Amino acid sequence: MGMSDFYADAGTRDEAESIATIHRALELGICLLDTADAYGPHTNEELIAKAIKGKRDQVFIATKFGIVRDPANPNARGVNGKADYIRSSVEGSLKRLGIEAIDLYYQHRIDQSTPIEDSIGALADLVKAGKIRYIGLSEASSTTLERASKIHKITALQSEYSLWTRDPEHDVLATCRRLGIGFVPYSPLGRGFLTGAITTPEQFAADDYRRNNPRFQGANFTRNLQLVERVKQFANGYGCSPSQLALAWVLAQDEHIVPIPGTKRRSYLEENSGALAVTLSADDVAELNRLFPVDAAAGERYTVEGMRILNG
Repeated sequence: MGMSDFYADAGTRDEAESIATIHRALELGICLLDTADAYGPHTNEELIAKAIKGKRDQVFIATKFGIVRDPANPNARGVNGKADYIRSSVEGSLKRLGIEAIDLYYQHRIDQSTPIEDSIGALADLVKAGKIRYIGLSEASSTTLERASKIHKITALQSEYSLWTRDPEHDVLATCRRLGIGFVPYSPLGRGFLTGAITTPEQFAADDYRRNNPRFQGANFTRNLQLVERVKQFANGYGCSPSQLALAWVLAQDEHIVPIPGTKRRSYLEENSGALAVTLSADDVAELNRLFPVDAAAGERYTVEGMRILNG
């Protein structure tokens, strides 16, 4: 996502470095590439297509539909889970990605005006047609997962999860385990906060959406910075970076959890991959849980509009 949208102004995007980063990921054995038609919109799927040309057999591609962006107001969001919209969306993604089938196709947000049974039914038809291999949901509630699973096997749920966003522990993770659904945490580094590199909101580009994110503003920012200091101190004692510690904590939660840290550069990719060499003991995990308890982060994780379409 960050290669094409949200985290940097257009003037700082570097397509060559983005493609080189994807290629380096493949060299490191990282094969899951996660994108969405909303990123850009559309331009990130086109970037992925350039990066995977001649390498399709090396990658597992996940993309998403369902978030509708207004060209006149890029910050406005709509949600559409209707069958006809799904059918048109998958064709658009297939064309932009330059592939014959999408490995994992997520409903990006739940459409409250469309029964989930209708959306999953349309996706099941796409599986039968060979256009997608597996079905996923993003930011769906346990109730929705239950209903969706009665229509078709749900392979993965993607939701925000990290040391500072532990909401899925309330019930969603248990539901995923019970139903055999893989869990894919996005923003496992707290939108960069858990790296320890962010010390002031002024570091962000003028159009970086974090400038309007409640957790990066005012007193919330100050309080969250204090929490991150705890992670930095723990990481220093462990001989790893704060990023690696935060990712190792996510990986230690369960074997069915596959985090997707985003990065735009090879250097950060290589640092993130180093988390695989960090093995936390049960005591370490318990201590991190104590230092960074559930709901410890100050502020909502999205604006009011963004929160409205979460956990559908």
